[in-house]
Amino acid sequence: MHTHHRHLLSSVVASLLLLPMLASAQAERPRARARTLGITFGGETGPNNAITDVPGVEVGHTTLISGEGRIERGKGPVRTGVTAVLPRGKKGVAEPVFASSYALNGNGEMTGTHWIQEGGHLQGPVMITNTNDVGAVREAVISWALEKDLAWDLGLPVVAETWDGMLHDIYGFHVKPPHALQALESAKSGPVAEGSVGGGTGMVCHGFKGGIGTASRKVSVAAGGYTLGVLVQCNYGSRRLFTVEGVPVGEELKDDMPCYLGTKKPDSPMMDWVPACGPASKAGPAANPFEGAGSIIIVVGTDAPLLPHQLSRIARRVPLAIAKMGGLGENYSGDIFLAFSTQSIPSPTKTAVASVSSLQNEHLNPLFEATVQATQEAILNAMLASDTMTGADSIRVFGLPQDKLVKVMKKHGRLTAPPKPPPARKARP
Repeated sequence: MHTHHRHLLSSVVASLLLLPMLASAQAERPRARARTLGITFGGETGPNNAITDVPGVEVGHTTLISGEGRIERGKGPVRTGVTAVLPRGKKGVAEPVFASSYALNGNGEMTGTHWIQEGGHLQGPVMITNTNDVGAVREAVISWALEKDLAWDLGLPVVAETWDGMLHDIYGFHVKPPHALQALESAKSGPVAEGSVGGGTGMVCHGFKGGIGTASRKVSVAAGGYTLGVLVQCNYGSRRLFTVEGVPVGEELKDDMPCYLGTKKPDSPMMDWVPACGPASKAGPAANPFEGAGSIIIVVGTDAPLLPHQLSRIARRVPLAIAKMGGLGENYSGDIFLAFSTQSIPSPTKTAVASVSSLQNEHLNPLFEATVQATQEAILNAMLASDTMTGADSIRVFGLPQDKLVKVMKKHGRLTAPPKPPPARKARP
């Protein structure tokens, strides 16, 4: 390791230890996931029902929560963070995976995807944060690569974003490179923290508190026995269109819309539509000129032997799940997806031709179904895991009320008996 790289890491770690806003990446209290409530979306899950069920995949979060009340730019309130997805974990971070990306609506950002589409390879992590801090996270990945003597290999970092300006001082640029480095270094296999954690800390989904969610599917042995996992950063969609397993949940759960506490309206012109908390927030959705605005980032990983053009087909099935949940790919929404396969890719040698495996197209349908199922469940898990949060300018966004959701699902006859959860593997410390 080069001396100046060691100095770089030492200074970064020292800076991180001095940052006061670092919150735990775990939710304050556990909330039931979709399957615990009897909402399954079909299919069989992996042991953790998470993207980390795909062998080798690791996920890490850094969560930043501090301050309350009116926005003081650069001071807070802060409700944001960073999430890192490592397809081959930290040990194999430089080993490429086949990948492809797709945008349903491009009002958003995912850096590095031009080369993924051109070359068919992803090297390094997939990072997710808020809109205005993509640059800081990208800088961190390059610094991390320098530390590992992988600056060339990881020179085009993949960093995606969604907008958390309703609850967060987004123009305060609170995410710094050390925060992204901590998300990378904390990445691990096993259970994944969901809800208001990492990049999803300040996000809003279908008018309820959103954030990070994950789910997985195991296809049958006859179909190859492959695992497919999904991780979402959920920050999209209108309340009135919110749908679960065909049930128009948003039409029934009209109360508890975003609102502001106190007597002073939010300063941001984008938040003029938000009513004061109280009777106004119980009267149904306010007239919102930005209805459906937000964004959703979705990462799909699988151990099935797929080539880039097949992964493109997987990524293009993700919108089917979003549509089932009530998303339209609205004008102000950045709906951007990335799919990768962890199959082994031969290292470059003097031989010009390399051999890889490829699942026949005729056998892709079970993976298409798994993608749609797991994506829906990951979205709902993100919402179910998120408690009510009050943030910038005292705007409050309510967590999805689980008791009311269950009541609505029962009313429409769409709730199954909660299945016995599979035994979860213990997370590595």
